[in-house]
Amino acid sequence: MHVISLRDLGDDDLAWIVERGAKFANDPTSHGEPLRGRVIGVYFSRTSTRTRTAFTVAALRLGAKVIAYGPGDLQLNTGETLADTARVLGGMLDGIVVRTAGAPEELHTLAEHCPVVINAMSADEHPTQGLADLTTLQVRFGRVEHLRTVYVGEGNNTAVALALALARFPGNHLQLRTPPGYGLDPAVLAEARSLAERTGGSVEERHDVADLPADADVVYTTRWQTTGTSKPDPRWREAFEPFRVDSALLDACPGAVFLHDLPAHRGEDVTAEVLDGPRSIAFTQARHKLHSAMAVLERCFA
Repeated sequence: MHVISLRDLGDDDLAWIVERGAKFANDPTSHGEPLRGRVIGVYFSRTSTRTRTAFTVAALRLGAKVIAYGPGDLQLNTGETLADTARVLGGMLDGIVVRTAGAPEELHTLAEHCPVVINAMSADEHPTQGLADLTTLQVRFGRVEHLRTVYVGEGNNTAVALALALARFPGNHLQLRTPPGYGLDPAVLAEARSLAERTGGSVEERHDVADLPADADVVYTTRWQTTGTSKPDPRWREAFEPFRVDSALLDACPGAVFLHDLPAHRGEDVTAEVLDGPRSIAFTQARHKLHSAMAVLERCFA
């Protein structure tokens, strides 16, 4: 089974991964070595701290061997085609975890030849972040249904995954507060809204931070400059300034916990008072990347 997008997961797969990830979080010893004898490739063409470490440790804990490739390690750099590289890797590896700045077509090319391909972030979506977020919510609230989430910041690949993930579970209400010109792709927004309508929830987008819902359970942001990207407008920071998560913004949602996919830039996307404050579970969220990665790997190789 591949996980190139959250769309690749059926409802049963998604629910299983969330429950299993939460079980690993609550009982780190509750696993055997179901991947014993497997060899997993971990290829990251872009920087990563949490996701690369999470999947490497997850594979090792589940009994697999790991081969890690950095951005300069493959013959792609000398002109070999991705298809030829995929044929070689697919003939030797049992699966591969990939981070790329490219389009999803690159991952689909790998999937034509590799038994298992897991998207550890691409330009359009960060599905394993979405799965880690669901695991975090399950551990924190004991459920991933009937939650109210406010996402503040750019409609980037993390926001895409969050919208597609939350919309799959009953009664979730997501408000995206994005700077003008930096919202979710309209097609993705329409898709998430359609999913939410079928599950009795909602996904809405606004381009301001006024009138935040006081009953929100979660306030979530990401760094302003998404990993591996740049913005063509030299004055883009002016559009983002009102969307910084500071104490005043968080206090507008007095019962909410704070999430951040990290890395964070204190003073830009979030203030130190919020990120390091008592309502922040961002670093717990980062730790759950490991538990979620273990669940994803176990499901893909089941």
